[in-house]
Amino acid sequence: MKQENLLGIDVSSKEVVVKIRRSGKSYPCATFENDVAGHKKLIRWATKGGKTARVCLEATGVYSFELALALHRHPHSKVMVINPRALRNFAQALMQRAKTDPIDAEVALEFLERMPFRAWQPPCDEILQLQAISRRICQLKMELNRAGNRKHACLQRPSVCRVVINDLDVHIRHLKRRVQQLEGEGLKLIQALPDLERQFQRLISVKGIATTSALRILAEIAVLPKDMQPEQWVAHTGLDPRPFESGETIKRHRYITKAGNKYLRAALFFPALVAIQQEANVKAFYARLIARGKKPMQAVVAVMRKLLRTIWGMLEYDQDFNGEKFYKMA
Repeated sequence: MKQENLLGIDVSSKEVVVKIRRSGKSYPCATFENDVAGHKKLIRWATKGGKTARVCLEATGVYSFELALALHRHPHSKVMVINPRALRNFAQALMQRAKTDPIDAEVALEFLERMPFRAWQPPCDEILQLQAISRRICQLKMELNRAGNRKHACLQRPSVCRVVINDLDVHIRHLKRRVQQLEGEGLKLIQALPDLERQFQRLISVKGIATTSALRILAEIAVLPKDMQPEQWVAHTGLDPRPFESGETIKRHRYITKAGNKYLRAALFFPALVAIQQEANVKAFYARLIARGKKPMQAVVAVMRKLLRTIWGMLEYDQDFNGEKFYKMA
């Protein structure tokens, strides 16, 4: 039986850093592009000579998911995706103080060798299809907005011929039909899976989350590992605040990192605005932030962040939205 190649991988938005051990011998780290072509090149390199590759990588949301999926689908590779907190605690146990991409890849390799191997199981095909449908709807709605803006611009110019405006009208109607059709297909997928249907009903219990928003939110959170905690959801979505301090003179306002799932972040924006208007507890939370000097957009982002944590609790404990748990009014 051929010996397995062991790989520890650190994943970032653009690069994948890999530490490999072949026949008990470690080799210098290799770097690959974090895209489809880079993933194929990595797998060919890892399984060279017909060997099986056993891989450990950290769950970093949108950055690691496609790579984990490619590794899982390859017949000569087995992949374990671990919680970032578990890897961080393991690094502390190794007395590892420095943190660089090559060091993180080496820590992942050590984790793979010393800890029990638990093969990663990706979401079912229906959930992956739901996410693909939801993201396609987002693309079509962007095009719909652009077409609407073009029509508005044309209407401001009397010299533009009526044929152009009619063509834009046809295009807009066509886009709306496609969006409606895709939303119907997405709802069919949700209704076919009892767990998704139950989570969908929990989401629409929030004033501000209707069918369209619930579909978009559910499509993104359904693919997340089950052991992720609320703060990890927040970081995954890019809603975590980034402090900026330098010396004693420069202390800027915190801004969100935006380093994460832009689809989920966008899906939370309008529900947060509507909830501020229609949900008494959310409105009170927003008003409290404004009274403390927060700018309106900062307060909206805070509502988005708190709403995401609340959604985690609703799905974790299978409960409808409870305004008192979101924010308890005096």
